Amino acid sequence: MKPVIIIAEAGVNHNGSIEMAKKLIEVAANAGVDYVKFQTFKASNLVSASAIKADYQKLNMKNDSDNSQLKMLQQLELSYNDHLILIEYCKQYHINFFSTAFDLESIDMLDGFGLEIWKIPSGEITNLPYLEKIGGLKKDVIISTGMSTMEEIEEAIDVLIKNGTSKEQITVLHCNTEYPTPMQDVNLKAMLDIQNKLNVKIGYSDHTLGIEIPISAVALGATIIEKHFTLDKNLEGPDHKASIEPDELKQMVLAIRNIEQALGNGIKKPSLSEIKNISIARKSIHLKHEMLNGQIISKDDLIMKRPGDGISPMKMNDVIGKKVNRNLLADHKLLLNDIE
Repeated sequence: MKPVIIIAEAGVNHNGSIEMAKKLIEVAANAGVDYVKFQTFKASNLVSASAIKADYQKLNMKNDSDNSQLKMLQQLELSYNDHLILIEYCKQYHINFFSTAFDLESIDMLDGFGLEIWKIPSGEITNLPYLEKIGGLKKDVIISTGMSTMEEIEEAIDVLIKNGTSKEQITVLHCNTEYPTPMQDVNLKAMLDIQNKLNVKIGYSDHTLGIEIPISAVALGATIIEKHFTLDKNLEGPDHKASIEPDELKQMVLAIRNIEQALGNGIKKPSLSEIKNISIARKSIHLKHEMLNGQIISKDDLIMKRPGDGISPMKMNDVIGKKVNRNLLADHKLLLNDIE
């Protein structure tokens, strides 16, 4: 089984600072994730001047009274040169650079960097020209499905396939687009519904507080986990409060790797570590009291005690009615050569 791919979503939590973005890369590398992911966009291509902030963005940016989504995003853009710096910095820390494009121009820019894996964010799942362009790249694709119906997911997959991406290259992430996502709205079993109905690889993109839900998703079969992280939840910015901090990211990675090992191969049999305990924990047939040579064994003569390296209690009926062939003391562990 392939290891779960863990994507640490830095997103826009760099607050427009290349130095903060570098620190996020260091944190992600130190936590042992597979990818650190940013967001690539030209704000003027992404939102109109009339677009307003989401409620969670207003709440998390109390010091910014301007309700314009455009102005907020303009402060969070990463330039072409910023990308080059971050890609090189990822190489220094031996972690894979990743970014989500939010417009057609940004797809072209990221394609120029040679990205081998592409992420379709939840907001673009109904964007036909965007889907067509991603599909035409014929690379591995991850689709987040926040706010989506099953029909919308299926339609997006069809567009990707029609434009050259094979179904085997697509992984669909269950997701909820609320920051943070209330526990009652996670609906983690929907991830399995996606797998069963669409016959695709599945994963989970998490916006809950804490780390237990992405860990649970791995136990249910997620092959990719994506989680927002930050240097400090108290920083000013749209996504910090719904992100985990460095220590939590480390804990999440460790827990996921433990769950991967714990899932095993699905075949029920004694493990190598517990075989030595079989004779210690199980019981064998013992005698309740002294028996003399030639006496016939009845059920009342027997008691089941540890250790379990004698005759199994499951063989009790095979023993009853047999004769003991020598004098035996009480509490004797019965052996096959004691009976005839």
